[in-house]
Amino acid sequence: MSAPDDHSADVFVRHRGLLFSIAYEITGSVADTEDVLQDSYLRWARVDPATVDDARAYAAQIVTRQALNALRAAQRRREDYVGPWLPEPLLAMPDGTDSVELAESVSMAMLLVLETLGPTERAVFVLREVFGFGYREISETVGRTEQSVRQIAHRARAHVQTRRRRFTPASDETTRIVGEFFTAVTTGDLDTLVTMLAADAVYVADGGGRATAARVPIHGGRTLARLFAGMIRKPLPDMTIEAAEVNGLPGTLVFSAGRLDLVFAFGIDDGLVTTVYAIRNPDKLAHLHRDAHLTRDAHGRP
Repeated sequence: MSAPDDHSADVFVRHRGLLFSIAYEITGSVADTEDVLQDSYLRWARVDPATVDDARAYAAQIVTRQALNALRAAQRRREDYVGPWLPEPLLAMPDGTDSVELAESVSMAMLLVLETLGPTERAVFVLREVFGFGYREISETVGRTEQSVRQIAHRARAHVQTRRRRFTPASDETTRIVGEFFTAVTTGDLDTLVTMLAADAVYVADGGGRATAARVPIHGGRTLARLFAGMIRKPLPDMTIEAAEVNGLPGTLVFSAGRLDLVFAFGIDDGLVTTVYAIRNPDKLAHLHRDAHLTRDAHGRP
């Protein structure tokens, strides 16, 4: 096979933000997304540009189909996953006036809701509700009639609306709250931790059987306060903590002897920590030295 030409490279460079975003929101995996983009790039390189009216839409169609294939394969693997499954974390988020909307679409809570959709429903929801593609474009992508896609989109939208949680994006205020939370953690201030956690707060950890982590969600603010207070009594070797934005949420990176060991993302509502997501599976942290950009233009389109 001949090497991809400049035309192919140019299309994927110009629309990489869109293509990465579609694949990630369908798969929830950075590793799978990168594989999807590589395979899609090679497929696009074999296309005669003279036969394509809209290169952006055509490239998005290729990526969506490959992402669906990756998702279906991943779902079979996840049936045997040890403990709760969480998406692979993203640290780089888009700038711009509509970044809150895009940040919510890749938040841990939203991606977990998308996990409850079937693959086709998920693709339709992402293409329509997040990126604003037309029903005709989506029908050509997923191989359904336009009327069927409208019905799928309606069902998926209703499904997501009934399950989505209130989203509070990372901001100076939420970053301050998380900073104060970890000050209380490092000083062993159990009383302060209790006041900062919602009574019904939930802790969800993903170790995937590859690292020590709770294998079931932990409920209750007081229980979580004791859990975090225990971190300082049994700290990781040479532990350091850095603030970060994780999937659009305030978060922290926990290092042990200079190696990234754990990523936290915090759901915050009315000034209280309501959900803590903890990703410790090393396979899901391997990509974090690379930059994963999600972008949109000033008109709300990727």
